[in-house]
Amino acid sequence: MRKSSLFLVCAALLLSACSAHKRVATNITPHPVTSVLSEREVDRNNKRIREAHKAPDGGYVTYTAASYIDRFKAIAIQEMNTYGIPASITLAQGLFESGNGNGDLARYANNHFGIKCTSDWKGEGYYKDDDQHDDCFRVYSDPESSFRDHSAFLKRKRYAHLFELDKNDYQGWAQGLKDAGYATNPNYPKMLINIIQKYNLDAYDRPEGEVQKIKREDRVLTQINNNIGNEIKDSIVNTAPVNKLYTVVTGDTLYSISRRFGLTVEEMRTLNNMSDNNIQIGQKLIIAK
Repeated sequence: MRKSSLFLVCAALLLSACSAHKRVATNITPHPVTSVLSEREVDRNNKRIREAHKAPDGGYVTYTAASYIDRFKAIAIQEMNTYGIPASITLAQGLFESGNGNGDLARYANNHFGIKCTSDWKGEGYYKDDDQHDDCFRVYSDPESSFRDHSAFLKRKRYAHLFELDKNDYQGWAQGLKDAGYATNPNYPKMLINIIQKYNLDAYDRPEGEVQKIKREDRVLTQINNNIGNEIKDSIVNTAPVNKLYTVVTGDTLYSISRRFGLTVEEMRTLNNMSDNNIQIGQKLIIAK
């Protein structure tokens, strides 16, 4: 077996063709991109984008968990075969982060992973309060472009070691994403694994031979190293999302809150380390990582 730690130290700004499996020790500082538009211009921009993404019947496409999986399993498998990200991980993240495809960003911007704009983004933006007021989120022409951009987002040096895992090691990927700073919620690996096991998403994962694995690693890790300069210049903002909170008001139940934010009651309980469904007025609940 070939040992996984074959990286050689390279200078952070080196963009020439070094051999694959090299590591660069530069820390990347995120740079948020927020709106420079007036509130009226933001509203007009967002309205135009919402109108452009309506279905022919004038509404928006809605999904159940099952229909979401059926709709996007092919692109998840395609990205797995290209880069080695387990299809189960991609689907679980998409289900969770987009509210089964029914969240605002997925519905209006075809953005299923909450990827934000950066200064080099040439496409349109959809503005929404997040870490800052009117943060800019990328707008995609179709959902598949969002899935491909999600793979590109993970091809960053902080996640490089994950591509040395087997492409059907969803448990290693779930924990590795948390350890690399993708999410601040300590339960993030458990949440992804629960989704994968609940919907049997690992059925879409495929093993690979040793020779295939070596070739894939070399190809992907070379791409990661060649992208180091772009990372330094402008890192995508949401590498370490913050928890989003909801304050319980009169009439709320855990079920009604979970439905509102595209989660299951089980996911709400996991997010908030709850042993039962009891909530109190004024209680702050985590409703997104």
